[in-house]
Order: sequence, then structure tokens, then C-alpha cells
Amino acid sequence: MSDTGHPPSALRARAANTLRSSTFRLAVLYVLLLGVSVGILMAFIYWSTAGYMDRQTAATIEAEIRGLAEQYRRRGLAGLSSVISERVARDPVGSSVYLLVDDNLERLAGNLDRWPTGFPGSEGWIRFRLRERGPDRAEEHAARGQVFLLRGGLRLLVGRDVRDLEATRALILDALAWGLAITAALALLGGWVMSAGVMRRLEIINQTAGKIMAGDLSRRIPLNGSGDDFDELAENLNRMLERIEQLMAGVRQVSDNIAHDLRTPLTRVRTKLELLYNELEDCENARSLAGEAIADAEEMLGTFNALLRIARIESGARRAAFARVDLGALMEDLAELYEPLAAEKGQSLTLRLDGPAQVMGDRDLLFQALVNLVDNAIKYTPPRGTIALAVASREDGVILTIRDSGPGIPPEARERVLDRFVRLDDSRSTPGSGLGLSLVKAALDLHQASIALGGDADGLLVTIRFRDARSPAA
Repeated sequence: MSDTGHPPSALRARAANTLRSSTFRLAVLYVLLLGVSVGILMAFIYWSTAGYMDRQTAATIEAEIRGLAEQYRRRGLAGLSSVISERVARDPVGSSVYLLVDDNLERLAGNLDRWPTGFPGSEGWIRFRLRERGPDRAEEHAARGQVFLLRGGLRLLVGRDVRDLEATRALILDALAWGLAITAALALLGGWVMSAGVMRRLEIINQTAGKIMAGDLSRRIPLNGSGDDFDELAENLNRMLERIEQLMAGVRQVSDNIAHDLRTPLTRVRTKLELLYNELEDCENARSLAGEAIADAEEMLGTFNALLRIARIESGARRAAFARVDLGALMEDLAELYEPLAAEKGQSLTLRLDGPAQVMGDRDLLFQALVNLVDNAIKYTPPRGTIALAVASREDGVILTIRDSGPGIPPEARERVLDRFVRLDDSRSTPGSGLGLSLVKAALDLHQASIALGGDADGLLVTIRFRDARSPAA
């Protein structure tokens, strides 16, 4: 357990969900867009401040170069050396740097001891390290200068000590970096707040859609009364849902009426066939035909009853009777019910329980759904086969599995067999309406549980996942 009281796996899952959330992604996108914009603005500020100072330094050096070159043309080498010496003497600790050397780089005049290392660029600019002038001073700092070639292999270096410029540039860069970091933090916070508001509205729509998909067609998207785009979208969706609910109710009413209307005469036909069967004591052939007709009538009545039951489940009316259901106890009752039948067919039926397994639901409906699954497993498992029931409690809910050693279901048909009236070709010879798994799926959908059919050639594996009972079921 962590300091927050949550297991590490739950914290990792929560962190992963946060990183995958649209709120986080929109916030990051907002940070990137704002960061790029602010970065461009800060680059312009840097160019207009530190860049301006750098350009001013270069202009000053170029002006001095032009002035000294003019002195050299008018007064020759002696005049140039004299001017340099005067400037150095006038400001011995200033930032100006002068060095006049011959073709052997021997100093003729200036305030530098030796020619700096490094090579000037194409325009004569050179950056070098300048040792602090004065006794007991070993500190070095940056300098920038320009080299001017004179007749006779002479070289003139004019430069500036740019320590103040470098310090100012560093100060500006620090300020810009802090400004960018603060901007990014504020942008992340602002982006999170803005996107969270939008995503909260979308999450409400998403939750409403999920409940409607679970069968509660009466759900509607709440409006906040602001009249904004989301309210307009919610109004349109609610009108669409209203229309769909009316159409679904009409179709359901027609289906129920047909089923009711046909079930009554079918019941009468079956009753009359049973009377006829009893009257034909001396005619074995007629009794056989009457018996087959009774079986057909019972099969049709079973189909209509199953359709009506599915319709009632999908209406969501039974959700109001939901209560806490112990799936472990439910499976124990189921195993106890079917153990004699499995033993009679020479099959082995086992049950394994792993921890408490409680969900919110309708016990009778869940029991009926599980009866259908176990009944199918016993029906299709050969003698000496196995049927294993298991219930396991997990952090995010309850997992219930039913594994048999029957022929299984081909992967391409596993989704299709959950639809109504779908029967695999191999099972057409066995009694059934093709509505058993449809009823199971309708019951599980009502409980917001998922069903997956898997397994291999050695049998079918049915996996049902229920949400944690601590989570809201509807």
C-alpha cells in the first residue's frame, strides 16, 4: 500500500488514465501552442536587447578601426602607434583593447601582451579570452575584436572587453528562461482548467450515452442553462433520443401484442392437442402425430415466452429491484442444482470460488442467465467430459467463468451466436429456439456486465465480467 492508502497498481492505473485523458492532452497542446508563441516573443525580446547591445559593440569597434586606419594613412606607422598609446594611456583600465603587431606577431603598440589564439572569421571578427590586467589578477573573461591588415604585414587588432555584455546576456537569458517556465506552468494550469470544464460536459454526455446503451432509454442529457454550444447539442440529442424512444416503444408494443395474441391461441391448440392425444388411446399412429404436434406447439410457446422475457429485460423495468447479490452463493446453488444431471451423463462438474463476489443486480434474472449457460455446457459436453465453474474477485469487479470440454464455438461465430434466433448449423438437430444466449446477453447488459466467448478446440470458455459492487450499477 502507498502512503495514500491505494495499492501501487491502482495508482499506476490512475496515472495511466490521466495521461490518456483528453483533459491532459488538451492541456499539453495548450502549453505547446502558448509555449511556442511565448518562445517566439522572448526570442524577439532577446534579439532587441542583447542583440542590440552586441550590434552596438560591433559598430563601435568598426568605427575605431576606420579611425585608426585613417590615422595610419595620414600619419603612417609612427602616428598610428602614437594614437594607440594615447588611447591606452587615457583609459588604462577601460574596456577597449588595442594591439598592433608586425609580420612576426611582435607587439609594436597596444595594451595586449600577445596576439590572441584562434583565427578570425571571414569578416575579420575574432573572439578570445582576455586576462584581467593588473597585478595578482588571473581572472579571464570574454573579449571580441576585429583584425585589420596593414601594409608590410602589419596587423591591427581593435576589440572590446565584453564581460558586461556577457553578464547582461546571461541575466536576460535567465529572466527569459524563468519567464518561459512560469508561462508553461501557468499555461498547464490554465489549459487543465479550461479543458476540464469542456471534458466534464463531454463526460456527462458520455455517461448518459452509456446508460442509454445499457437499456435505460429514459435517460436524457442534462442542460446547464447557459445556452452555449453544448446546451444546443444536448437539446438536439435529447430530441433525437425522445424520437428513438417513441419508435422503440412502438416497435416493442407491436411485438408484445403479436406475442400475446399468438400465445393465447397456441396455448388453446396445445390444450386441444393434449385432449386429442388422450382420446386416441386405440390409435398409436395418431397418438404419435398428436404428440409431435404438442411438442411443436410447446416449442413455439417457448419461443414467444423467451421473446417476451427478453423484451421485459431490455425495457430496464427490473433495474429498480436491484439489490446486492452474492455470485459465489448463486454459483453454489447452480452447481448443486446441476450436479445430479451432470453425474447422470457421466460428466464432472466442479466449482472454484476465489474471494467475495458481490454485485448489484437481480438475483433471479442472473440465476436464469447462468442456468442457460450451464445447461448449454451440459448439453454439448460429451460423457466423461468436464464442466468447470469459477468465480474470482478482482480489484475492478468480479469475473465468472464457465469452461466445458465440448466442441466449442468457432471464433468467427462467437459474436453472432449472441444475436436472436442464431443457431450454428451443427446444433440445428438439437431442440432450441436460438434465444437462450440472447436472453443471457440481455440480462448481462442490464447489469452492465460483459460476456466473451473463447476457448479452443478442447471446449468453450465463457467469461463474464461484472463491475465492482462498490461502483454504481446504473
